[in-house]
Amino acid sequence: MKPLRMYMRSVIYLALAAVLLNACMFGSQKGQEAVALPTAQIEGAVPTQSSVVIEGAPVIATPSITPIPTEIPPAPTPTLQPIGPGDLAFPLKTEQLEFGAVAHLFYTDRYTPLVAARDAGFGWVRQQIHWKDQEGPAGNYAWGELDYIVDAVNAQDLKILISVVQSPSFYTSNGSTGMPANPQNFGDFLAALAQHYDGRVHAIEIWNEQNLAYENGGQVSLKDAGHYVEILKESYTRIKAVNPNIYIVAGPPASTSVNSPGVAVDDLSYYRAMYSYQNGIIRNYMDAQGVHPGGSANPPDTLWPDNPSPADGWTTESTFYFRHIENVRALMEEYGMDQHQVWITEFGWATQNNSPGFEFGNQISYEQQAEYIVGAMRLAKEEYPWVGAMFLWNLNFGPLQARNGNPYHEQASFSILNGDYSPRPAYWAIQQYIGEVRTAQNVAGGE
Repeated sequence: MKPLRMYMRSVIYLALAAVLLNACMFGSQKGQEAVALPTAQIEGAVPTQSSVVIEGAPVIATPSITPIPTEIPPAPTPTLQPIGPGDLAFPLKTEQLEFGAVAHLFYTDRYTPLVAARDAGFGWVRQQIHWKDQEGPAGNYAWGELDYIVDAVNAQDLKILISVVQSPSFYTSNGSTGMPANPQNFGDFLAALAQHYDGRVHAIEIWNEQNLAYENGGQVSLKDAGHYVEILKESYTRIKAVNPNIYIVAGPPASTSVNSPGVAVDDLSYYRAMYSYQNGIIRNYMDAQGVHPGGSANPPDTLWPDNPSPADGWTTESTFYFRHIENVRALMEEYGMDQHQVWITEFGWATQNNSPGFEFGNQISYEQQAEYIVGAMRLAKEEYPWVGAMFLWNLNFGPLQARNGNPYHEQASFSILNGDYSPRPAYWAIQQYIGEVRTAQNVAGGE
């Protein structure tokens, strides 16, 4: 038996050597990589060690395999910037606080106020348009005067934010100029607008103060907030499909505490209704939230109730104050919208006027107007890093209302230009402040 055992042992050693040699030769030849078979092509159980034992053969110990732990500590989740339309960052943000002015440029001198805006240091102009004047009959767009406005703004190297309001009556459920019954009709118009002005319109604001009854066809309720979100969703999707670089600004509810269907819904309740609709889908269809903070005769650093204004009247509601914007921001953060910027698309202080409801302006001198406007700009710059842009109300309504025969109209009282286009003190104060901001930014940037 001994010769047989030695023979069998030699056979086994030779077999093992052949296996090892074959693995060395074919496992990884020079210039080639071993190719593993796809595991999906291997069927059946993993083979176990053979139960056949050849007498006299050496016993080869089975190597122990360290078991893979069933619980693997999760790797830290990297903070990634969400990707939006056009593979751009979402939401779109301005890199620094931008300054603009609200102007009315239809059928008037455009050159003079736009040069004034540029020389003051503003980088943006906000122009509101009426959808009903740009489309009719359905599907037929008449750009007309708007072409000249967009060209004039761009000619001064300014950017333009277009605020769109007032539906054609054939698109609303009651024949009014409120929000359209079918969001797709609005989407069609905005897609056409974005295409027509591709590269020349830089931001679009979807409606304006939609919590007011007269902006909503004569009646308003919290249910309308959900319909507004559907309109915003359609608008965002259609515009971004044409040009993903256009900023989409959600319409700003008017700052008010009034709750009456024929007048208004208070702004904070309306914001909540927008943000809670369908578990907050609004956050996916906007770049920034438009806000219209109040001011009345109150200094910009005051706020009811903790730091009320010494002004006479219009002081006992937070909506009368510029800093009411802080309450809006708190709601945005509560609903997980802290990544979205706020764009203040109207702010300002009235001066002497003859319009009922705006008597608070009679407490404000032109010098105080200048102080309060710059104070608000400084507050946003230094205390509100979440504000991406702010537009002063207003640039040229002083000359416009003077031409209409009423230089003391409330719209004129907010203006920073007199009826003859001469600058008010606020104009010079704004120019100086923006110049200081830009100088500081250039120094910080090494220019």
